[in-house]
Amino acid sequence: MINLFKTKIGRLRIIAILEGITLLTLIFIAVPLKHFMGNPSVVKILGPVHGALFLLFLFNTLSVGIEQKWKFKKTTWKVLLACIIPFGTFYIDRKILSKL
Repeated sequence: MINLFKTKIGRLRIIAILEGITLLTLIFIAVPLKHFMGNPSVVKILGPVHGALFLLFLFNTLSVGIEQKWKFKKTTWKVLLACIIPFGTFYIDRKILSKL
């Protein structure tokens, strides 16, 4: 795990996992708590954290894509799309990022 912090791809993988966890937590825990229990506190806390991780993921994906000379139509768009699909970042980490 410590070696992941040493490379841009490693940092992108960590951000991808964290972004995926916050997205799933928002969708399956925070939003239901807000709408069904009237408790918006988790959304208020986790929403900005997820937003920051989402932006970090986008910027890091573009940075790694340029550095690694990814073809946009082959790789970059798939990695970018992953962050808006539940479980997408986990899939992309396993299928693309872990192999780099």
